[in-house]
Amino acid sequence: MEKIVKQKEPLVEHIYTADPSAHVFEGKIYIYPSHDLDEDIVSNDNGDQYMMEDYHILSLEDLNSPCVDNGEALHMKDVPWVSKQMWAPDAAFKNNTYYLYFPARDKDGIFRIGVASSSSPAGPFTAQKEPIPGSFSIDPAVLVDDDNRAYIYFGGLWGGQLEKWQTGSFSPDAEGPDVSAPAIGPRVAELSDDMLTFKEAPEEISIVDEEGNPILAGDEDRRYFEGPWMHKYNGNYYLSYSTGTTHTIVYAVGNNPKGPFVFKGKILTPVVGWTTHHSIVQYQDKWYLFYHDSSLSGGRDNKRCVKFTELKYNEDGTIQTIDPYK
Repeated sequence: MEKIVKQKEPLVEHIYTADPSAHVFEGKIYIYPSHDLDEDIVSNDNGDQYMMEDYHILSLEDLNSPCVDNGEALHMKDVPWVSKQMWAPDAAFKNNTYYLYFPARDKDGIFRIGVASSSSPAGPFTAQKEPIPGSFSIDPAVLVDDDNRAYIYFGGLWGGQLEKWQTGSFSPDAEGPDVSAPAIGPRVAELSDDMLTFKEAPEEISIVDEEGNPILAGDEDRRYFEGPWMHKYNGNYYLSYSTGTTHTIVYAVGNNPKGPFVFKGKILTPVVGWTTHHSIVQYQDKWYLFYHDSSLSGGRDNKRCVKFTELKYNEDGTIQTIDPYK
């Protein structure tokens, strides 16, 4: 049997890292994680324990080389609109420029999405002075499609505030739908050609079962919670995400970047720690899943570490479930 490539140890141990968005740029693997501070903060459902304030971009010359920390790429003090909590970012390349997309709370405590740019995939990045107009919630992920059109996916429940945007404007007291109602889906918007604004108002993505019925809010094994990622395989669009409360990474497949997406199954079983967040990238002729757990800190939710493992497809295009500890 062919050996599966797996990185069982953290990519770096000198800092805590999480939420890895991996890309192949200039022939190397670049990982855009969030940076957990080495502080002891009481956990709650609002995510107040995640007090990240800057980004360090990691890189690998190849899968057997040591991981390099390229230093601080962007700090909240250099982004005028940010008050705190620079959470999970992503990056994209277009217009001969590298773009870093990041969520953070504005001065009113509302999560927005910012964008910064650089001539290098390792940064440093210079942020726009204001968040993307019309942006909200967390966990941006960007797909630059084969036709060079770019789409941004985002949204997270609970601390990510997605429930509070169900009417199209921020409602601080809004709650999620009844367990028997359709679950809240992530959002998608096409980006403008300059990658700095939305070309259109964000749309809610529909995730359905094999019979076309919406996944329900009470279906915590399948419903969307946070951490969207989009990749293409054999011409199909794969939307993968975290289920949050049931601690798995799952996926759904469609033939359009905006969906609908049909739920297919589980990618990653639960890791040490509450959160689970990932990315999927092709490097040379194989596919890899980047993810995090809390093994480096002995299980502390807000002190995580990035790892990776090989990802395998079946002949029908479904993804083989990964147990990170086997």
